[in-house]
Amino acid sequence: MSLPTITRMTIVPVAGHDSFLLNLSGGHAPWFVRCVLILEDNAGNKGVGEIPSSEGILKGLEKCRSLVEGTNLNAWRSTLNSAKKLLAQGGPEERGRQTFDLRVAVHVLTAIESALLDLYGQAVETPVADLLGRLGRQRDEVEALGYLFLLGDPKKTDLPYPTAENPRDDWERLRCQEALTPAAVAELARAAHERYGFRDFKLKGGVLAGEQEADCIRAMHEIFPDARLTLDPNGAWSLEEAIRVLEPIRDILSYAEDPCGQEGSWSGRETMAEFKRRTGLRTATNMIATDFKQLQYAAIMNSVDIPLADCHFWTMQGAVMVGELCDEWGMTWGSHSNNHFDISLAMMTHVAAACPGEITAIDTHWIWQDGQRLTEAPFEIHDGKLTVPKTPGLGVTLDQGKLDEAHALYRSLDVRARNDATAMQYLIDGWAFDPKRPALVR
Repeated sequence: MSLPTITRMTIVPVAGHDSFLLNLSGGHAPWFVRCVLILEDNAGNKGVGEIPSSEGILKGLEKCRSLVEGTNLNAWRSTLNSAKKLLAQGGPEERGRQTFDLRVAVHVLTAIESALLDLYGQAVETPVADLLGRLGRQRDEVEALGYLFLLGDPKKTDLPYPTAENPRDDWERLRCQEALTPAAVAELARAAHERYGFRDFKLKGGVLAGEQEADCIRAMHEIFPDARLTLDPNGAWSLEEAIRVLEPIRDILSYAEDPCGQEGSWSGRETMAEFKRRTGLRTATNMIATDFKQLQYAAIMNSVDIPLADCHFWTMQGAVMVGELCDEWGMTWGSHSNNHFDISLAMMTHVAAACPGEITAIDTHWIWQDGQRLTEAPFEIHDGKLTVPKTPGLGVTLDQGKLDEAHALYRSLDVRARNDATAMQYLIDGWAFDPKRPALVR
């Protein structure tokens, strides 16, 4: 069957507004930047993808233009393979110690992959979830967790953080205010549950002393005794500290995400394996198993139970491959998240729908960006779940007006990449990132 030909590739860097979310790397700026890739074919269809943005990513996409434009959708796999080979010429990429460090080549490949799959799905009248993996769609609903953060006080800065002028509910109000106590975190959980129906919650740690963050988990457990709870300090704690902090709450934790990491002569995989052995707690990671070679060694060493395979870091097909391996090996697939718009939400939903076996509820920052959109009808979280569409492709329609607004915001800013240090320096003079010290422990 002859399918349409790709006639145009458009690269659109965009920006959105963000709250003062705290993490080991510091505090989120008032803005986040992403990149949208649009492919158009001669049948009048558009395919889209969304990834992080940086100068390197924008140049990488431009480098691949000639490999994409003019190709037939029948050859989408070949197109991706050509792009992968071209991008590999830059040599292997190393991820840094901060969780938002970028791997340019794989992000570029993911954007092209998503837009190609979206177009191809439209051409063959098939949803992307049914095209992924060995067996395609595994479920029609994907569970998401309530991804909570400790929040800095935006009033202590002169940065233009969003405010809740006319909040429609407690969530919209609270996500713009300081939250640094167990009671405040519990209120965030309650408000997120009321709006989205979450059954599970994750708290981003690496901000306060470990015992204080454990108290936040206790406070959430009091309100939601049946919820699956986890805490993620991004490897900020030493092995001994991780054991000391988490053993007292092990009965209310579903798993521990990156409780410790590289330490002295020990790799992160070794410390995590020892943590598991000594506590009996299951572990998740988006730090020590971020590619297939790392995953191989993490599995051999029994370091991790739940690899968090964010499709933006693994590609969509790669993330599903991780899910298939997890299903075969008796592990559990999950997904990491960074700030994103609604195109990424659709990508993540289709990927999670195609992963076999019992998967864990996916991370998503969407609840912090909800209200900012690039599509006409963003996917919605109801009863803690996202519905996987039956419509062809990704199941989203680009809103050109909203895309133009987000691009105009990007152009108005002197921001081309993420920087979590600037906002922190309003709270702590001369603040600098330290991978082994929580952000407010100085």
